[in-house]
Amino acid sequence: MLKRYFLRMRGAARKAARKSPAEIIWSWLGAFAGIWLVWVFNEFLGLPGTANLYLIGSFGASAVLLYGAPAAELSQPRNLIGGHAISAIVGVACALLCPPNVALASALAVSTAIAAMHLTQTLHPPGGATALIAVIGGDSVRELGFTYALSPVLSGAVVMLLVALLVNNLSSNEPRHYPKHWF
Repeated sequence: MLKRYFLRMRGAARKAARKSPAEIIWSWLGAFAGIWLVWVFNEFLGLPGTANLYLIGSFGASAVLLYGAPAAELSQPRNLIGGHAISAIVGVACALLCPPNVALASALAVSTAIAAMHLTQTLHPPGGATALIAVIGGDSVRELGFTYALSPVLSGAVVMLLVALLVNNLSSNEPRHYPKHWF
């Protein structure tokens, strides 16, 4: 029984093919434009550059999915928008419920965000980081309360979605076209 358990951890042979230079360039261009435009949005709103409130860490992981794997189920608009928004709400709620216990609030935020994304069919792995940032993001994030879900999370995700629509559809590579579905 124990041997069988450990045998499951072997994995299988790697089957992924190397991406073409064109695909790598499109991924780079999308990620650059997406992150840069989220920053520009931050500046447009007049927030000080040191605040960086609109450039949350989970957007880096979303960039990998949206621009590096645009055909993936976890990259689709429903997953991007729903996953981030739901996770932000869950994260803020956990931060408010367990303010003195950051470890408990963090674990509760990430695990509950995953469950909520599964239940709503909006699983987007960066959503776990979005929930965690709501708990550990410091005073500037905690002061936002549930507004965190709208801004920076939802507004930043929408900016990245718009860039994904523009950049991924510029490619002549049909499998790269985005989205595969909206809902």
